[in-house]
Amino acid sequence: MKAVIYNGPRDIRVVDVADPQIEQPTDVLVKITSTNICGSDLHMYEGRTDIECGRVLGHENLGEVVEIGRAVYRVKVGDKVCLPFNIGCGFCRNCEKGLTGACLTVAPGQAGAAYGFADMGPFQGGQAQYLRVPFGDFNCLKLPDDAAEKEDDYVMLADIFPTGWHATRLANLMPGDSIAIYGAGPVGLMAAYSAMIQGARQVIVVDRHKDRLKLAEQIGAIAVNDAEHDPVEQIMELTNGRGTDKGCECVGWQCHDHGGQEIPNLTMNNLVKTTRATGQIGVVGVFVPQDPKSPDDLMKRGQIAFDIGNFFFKGLRMGSGQANVKAYNRELRDLIHADRAKPSFLVSHRLPLEQAPDAYKNFDNRIDGWTKVILKPNE
Repeated sequence: MKAVIYNGPRDIRVVDVADPQIEQPTDVLVKITSTNICGSDLHMYEGRTDIECGRVLGHENLGEVVEIGRAVYRVKVGDKVCLPFNIGCGFCRNCEKGLTGACLTVAPGQAGAAYGFADMGPFQGGQAQYLRVPFGDFNCLKLPDDAAEKEDDYVMLADIFPTGWHATRLANLMPGDSIAIYGAGPVGLMAAYSAMIQGARQVIVVDRHKDRLKLAEQIGAIAVNDAEHDPVEQIMELTNGRGTDKGCECVGWQCHDHGGQEIPNLTMNNLVKTTRATGQIGVVGVFVPQDPKSPDDLMKRGQIAFDIGNFFFKGLRMGSGQANVKAYNRELRDLIHADRAKPSFLVSHRLPLEQAPDAYKNFDNRIDGWTKVILKPNE
């Protein structure tokens, strides 16, 4: 089959690889019809992680079931399914509590696994024509009869819609709250969209890419361009000096200042400044245990200079970590089915798999208009 593989920093290729096979009785094989390029794929693309050459990328996947193992009971051949990026077993201590992002079974010796992702187990990704899904009954989210019509919406259930929702839940957003979201990439936009759905009275989105800020405004958020003015000053002005009730970090350790300098602690400390006393912060932007290539000495060891003093004296609370997608994807699927959510508003490109190298390059360079790319491996 054709697949997108990592071949080194800023070098991905579409090549022929071996077709996946049923390896365990609980496996399911899926013909991929939509697979997204995620902002977190760019960390690997840029060579900032230790993913190995030859690995198939892609963890935002949707498709049609074409084969099932003999122990698969619920999922049937022909079902249209969306696949959470985190792979869970369904029966370990964490999975039973809904913490599927920290499954203790699928990647022995660590908590959590994902498709085609550095340090998240040995599993191949879905930027390919076919994908093997372990524990298929548990991991396949079956889609309703409008799956083909709304495929661009449903594929967002693999990661970014639940992750954006997760950011707001980590921050304990309540109806009537104000919230500041740092980052208007796909996850930040989904966090803003989730906040609007949940009844936030004021949603502020911080970024410097005008095409992304325009999308934030289109869903009713207030855009703050941090390349033009200090975002902390702008947020404090918008909140009459009080700060927002809640805040979300949707950028991660590779955040930059307005001059383009990478400053890993910038968004975290700005959140401490702009969240009101006793407020809450949700962190879903990726921070890694180590990055030897970081220009920051602390971040080389996975650390940042965090403003713990103000965080403590303001009585702030913070939640962090990858989204447990299965904790949210069923309900978010039903919102899409009922026409109460349309996360595909951020999709800018739908491309054949062969165009993946150019798509990665343009998305990584933040070329104007490249906000979210869906690859179509079997078209």
